[in-house]
Amino acid sequence: MVIDRNPGAPASGLCDSFVQLDITPERGEMRLAREADIVIPALENEDALATLGRWTEIEGIPYAFDPEAYAISSSKARSNRLFLQLGIPTPESWPTCGFPVIAKPSKGSGSQGVHVVHDMDQLQCHVPVTGPSDDWVIQEYLPGPSYSLEVIGFSGQYKALQITDLAMDAGYDCKRVSAPTELSEKLAAEFEEISLVLAEAVRLRGVMDVEVIVHDGVPKVLEIDARLPSQTPTAVYWSTGVNIVEILAEVFLRGSLENLMELNSKCGSRMRPPRGVIYEHIRVCRDALEVAGEHIMTGAGPLHIRRDFFGADEAITNYEPGLDEWVATLIVSGTDQQDAWDGRCHVIGEMRRWFGLGTYLDLSVPDYSAAFVV
Repeated sequence: MVIDRNPGAPASGLCDSFVQLDITPERGEMRLAREADIVIPALENEDALATLGRWTEIEGIPYAFDPEAYAISSSKARSNRLFLQLGIPTPESWPTCGFPVIAKPSKGSGSQGVHVVHDMDQLQCHVPVTGPSDDWVIQEYLPGPSYSLEVIGFSGQYKALQITDLAMDAGYDCKRVSAPTELSEKLAAEFEEISLVLAEAVRLRGVMDVEVIVHDGVPKVLEIDARLPSQTPTAVYWSTGVNIVEILAEVFLRGSLENLMELNSKCGSRMRPPRGVIYEHIRVCRDALEVAGEHIMTGAGPLHIRRDFFGADEAITNYEPGLDEWVATLIVSGTDQQDAWDGRCHVIGEMRRWFGLGTYLDLSVPDYSAAFVV
């Protein structure tokens, strides 16, 4: 059952049943979900999260959420202080670094409010801060590939899952997730170790996503997010067969993990040799096909799953025959990442031919650092 205050929520087309409800004021309508076995939040509204926490406690329903870890991860300023305390590599903070810098609101996830700033005038324009503040995080701009990793467990018993590779659009929103990772074994091991240290430090109870950027051969942590991620679990599932949502539910339904070996066994029993996966968002508009960040999916209305979608294994889409404008999240798998990429290119080509799309756009974050080399 999906509950959302938006009557056209994307997930309303994917669930078994949908209830349109604003849960921020605590109302009697919450009885609709009293038959639930578990509640898994997929939002960042603090009032809604608090209401769900109180309601599930009263009803005795497991709540797959860690408010203490989330309180740390939902503030980039607070998270960065933790990274510094633990000695974990991060991008250097302004003003000890030079321009260009990247300025991000401390609260919230995704690309909203993110700016690359090239001089003091731009900084003062985008970030009206005159002194120390927890409202913004300002760090050196680092070009380089980004990677994501989920850690799951609690009570000091944690399991790092599969690393995925991330690609951003020109607005710093994730447009593509690829697996298995192209990181070297050495860097992958370093990333996993960092992620387990962070899970231990926040006393994680549930699941946490860790994102790094590799710069000059060093994985530097960009942010952590102690909630169920929106994109990478699907890529992990198609690559390895491990269902992060299922494992998360089992962790909270049981209330504890008897030992780490049990979690390793659960993951291992479902994990096959990793296949290549490309998970990517596209928008079709008139005569153009554009690859863009996840934001294009949020206002698309109810989405549906279509299998073998122009050659893609699966698509999550609002496409209907005759529509001039529509969006889709494409999932294409292969024997390895290159094979999946070749399949993805075939799918894009098939769409362009079928719909007569003359324009193809796949914009990425510019490498601003090249303009600042002395």
